[in-house]
Amino acid sequence: MAATKTRTSSFSRNLPAASSAQSPEIKCGPNGTFLVSSGIPDLDKTLGGGIPLGSLVMVMEDSEAPHHMLLLRNFMSQGLVQKQPLLYASPSKDPRGFLGTLPSPSSPKDDKSRSHDAEQEKGLRIAWQYKKYFGENQSNLDGQRDNKQEFSNEFDLRRPLDRHFYTGQHVDCISTKDLPNIAALQERCTSFLSQFPRNDASIACTGRIAIQSLCAPQCESSNMEWEMLSFIRSLKSTVRSANAVAIITFPSSLVSPSFCKRWQHLADCLVSVKAIPDEDKELAKLLTGYQEIVGFLNIHRVPRINTQVPAVLEATTLSIKLQKRRYLVLECLNQAPVDGSSGSSYGTSGSCSGSSSKSGSLDF
Repeated sequence: MAATKTRTSSFSRNLPAASSAQSPEIKCGPNGTFLVSSGIPDLDKTLGGGIPLGSLVMVMEDSEAPHHMLLLRNFMSQGLVQKQPLLYASPSKDPRGFLGTLPSPSSPKDDKSRSHDAEQEKGLRIAWQYKKYFGENQSNLDGQRDNKQEFSNEFDLRRPLDRHFYTGQHVDCISTKDLPNIAALQERCTSFLSQFPRNDASIACTGRIAIQSLCAPQCESSNMEWEMLSFIRSLKSTVRSANAVAIITFPSSLVSPSFCKRWQHLADCLVSVKAIPDEDKELAKLLTGYQEIVGFLNIHRVPRINTQVPAVLEATTLSIKLQKRRYLVLECLNQAPVDGSSGSSYGTSGSCSGSSSKSGSLDF
């Protein structure tokens, strides 16, 4: 009996890297990409699951508030918790001292209390006949969650990161204030990224670069706009060919409009942050949960690697909330009821024509 010959297609793709993406800090993305977490689960969800390896993320700072540091700190903490090498550049005199302010992952006990509070707020109810099954499954899931490292952690902004996470040899800190020129920073970044060559057969280790306030006034190269542009272009090219992700924050108000546009076009992912006043009565009437909102996050561009299909986002403006003043949460903007209250009911009955009587009847 003749043996049957297996048919193979010339269009079949060999994906040896699929097994390497089973590590908890990396997961498979669309179009053959691999994703790492930004440290903010809500931002990962908005970006399509995370930040693709080889991406350059740029954050436009707000001149009135350091909200960009919330994104930067979670990004750095996520990498350190997952033992990913980190290169951090800052205009401060002691950038390594900043590592002591990074947030720590929330404990499983805090996660359970948060999920319990969320269920109560949403008014979720489980039928009594399914409670015992739900309890058994939930206990099994909790046990698996404790033994397995998460792709994206929830960070408690009030708890500092344990010292052993950032005292190792895999953390490199640079003070851009002490560098003679931007070429020195470019050389350090190139040397750091040379440790993570792009190899599709294995993604054993990934790196992260975090550059705070590029072109800050206290740096020697703050007014060298062409040199800065060349540095960003070179960094993007080097990151694209490595298993790494880079994030740069810069004060857009200190850059000329023409160069600011050039910088934005070089970014794979472009976002901006904006603070809101403490007492803005007009916004308080328009938005629900205004007391927890500290600012807004605008998404101008999302990473689109290995594809030309444009991304369709549900919302491009998200509210930055500090839930219980401890957890960073991004939410779509919700309009408050018509009467301006922040409650769940309108309080007063509406009118379609504006001529309804005081009894509350609708006049069509």
